[in-house]
Amino acid sequence: MQRSSSKTQYLRLLPGDVALLRQLNVLFSRAFDDPVSYQSRPATDAYLMDFLAKEHVSVFVALNDGHVLGGLVAYALDKFEMARREYYIYDLAVDAGHRRQGIATALIRNLCEFAADNAGWVVYVQADRGDAPAIALYSKLGVQEQVLHFDIPVPIGKK
Repeated sequence: MQRSSSKTQYLRLLPGDVALLRQLNVLFSRAFDDPVSYQSRPATDAYLMDFLAKEHVSVFVALNDGHVLGGLVAYALDKFEMARREYYIYDLAVDAGHRRQGIATALIRNLCEFAADNAGWVVYVQADRGDAPAIALYSKLGVQEQVLHFDIPVPIGKK
């Protein structure tokens, strides 16, 4: 899936797009101020190719002249009660120099179109309470729900 807006292209990454995924990873590292998670132990090209080949993984980027301006990573969750999927946006960021230009909205719309073509019935995302720009973006696109999120640790050393 590829769409353009002026010089900006929006596309879903495929297994051959490892270099673009690496660019997106650097962008996430800066946007989330989290180089430990996003850059300290880079995955191999083979791992990233396998990641992009997974049916339940959707990575969309906004490109301009080969540079990633923003992107999102979403996961499809197959439901058992009906033959349908929910799509969860796990990461979404736009480079600081390109914010407030509709890039995040366009990325989400591309995901929604993809989801509609792939048995999706809802796309959801969470935002931290203090993240006013994210809350404003998501509020214009969807309905807010009040939920609690819990991180449950996995015991270290158990496989």
